[in-house]
Amino acid sequence: MSEHDTAIGFTPEEIDPTASTRSARLKWVIVVNSELPPGRAANAAVCTAVATATAVTGLLGDEAVDADGEHYTGLPWTGCSVLSADPAKLRAIRAKAAASPGCHVADMPAVAQQIRVYADFLATMKEIPTEEMDYCAVGIVGPRNRIDKLVGKLSLLP
Repeated sequence: MSEHDTAIGFTPEEIDPTASTRSARLKWVIVVNSELPPGRAANAAVCTAVATATAVTGLLGDEAVDADGEHYTGLPWTGCSVLSADPAKLRAIRAKAAASPGCHVADMPAVAQQIRVYADFLATMKEIPTEEMDYCAVGIVGPRNRIDKLVGKLSLLP
């Protein structure tokens, strides 16, 4: 986690489940490598979502209860767009987001899908320079206007 990530999130006063997702101060997007097959793309999106939801305060809404009293885990009240980009564009978006104060970035480096032992993943990551890193997906939460500028021309993941 970088110094930019420590204060990213919503205060309790900002959380408004009655408002449109477009009115939230922060926007959450996940950008997936467009060259991945569907299973690997889904894995990458889910992994970055989990990392984001646990690191950014106030993203998840209250649990839901159906008419029979069954409880359902809270979902992101802010919404989350899942977009796609080619590997070069994904790397550029990630670099800009990581350099932007007020943005939280959750990465899914490609090497993470190639190694089955987490300690080996951590050791391998230490050997790859940032500018050479390939990504399966990048999750970003930040000020709406900044995120829109970063991903405005991307399409939804097919």
